[in-house]
Amino acid sequence: MTYLMVFLGLSFVLGGLAVASNPSPYYGVVGLVLASVVGCGWLLSLGVSFVALALFMIYLGGMLVVFVYSVSLAADPFPEAWGDSRVLGYSACFVLVLVVGVVMGDVAEGLGFGVTTVDGGGMFSVRLDFSGVAMLYSWGVGLLLMAGWGLLLTLFVVLELVRGLSRGTIRAV
Repeated sequence: MTYLMVFLGLSFVLGGLAVASNPSPYYGVVGLVLASVVGCGWLLSLGVSFVALALFMIYLGGMLVVFVYSVSLAADPFPEAWGDSRVLGYSACFVLVLVVGVVMGDVAEGLGFGVTTVDGGGMFSVRLDFSGVAMLYSWGVGLLLMAGWGLLLTLFVVLELVRGLSRGTIRAV
């Protein structure tokens, strides 16, 4: 199990590095898919099965659809690959931030902070992630509607921004 967690952690970091290094969107989508799949697998190994499934559906069903629309509207004649100097600079900064985060995480672990899974607090008849979903749909209907409205608004804003300088509301003056 330790080898699996280390593999998932390193794969998640690799996916985050592929997105944060800011290559062309064509290459960044590979890192986004890798990070989302591995992150959901990591949550699954911690015991949060329903949340992992919901995030997997949201990431690959919602965010990537918006990403495909954005990529199709923002055609790049000379895409930047992972070997370009600017992308390598971003990668080096990301690795530096990651090393500092690992060192600070080791310090925080020494102070008593840690990870608690959903059923680590005793015997329950219902797992905590399933009861949380029921509460979300019963008491959080207003917040869910506002979040859906915000995502729809974000979709239209992103689509308007990536249309280019010749069309849309953002034009060169």
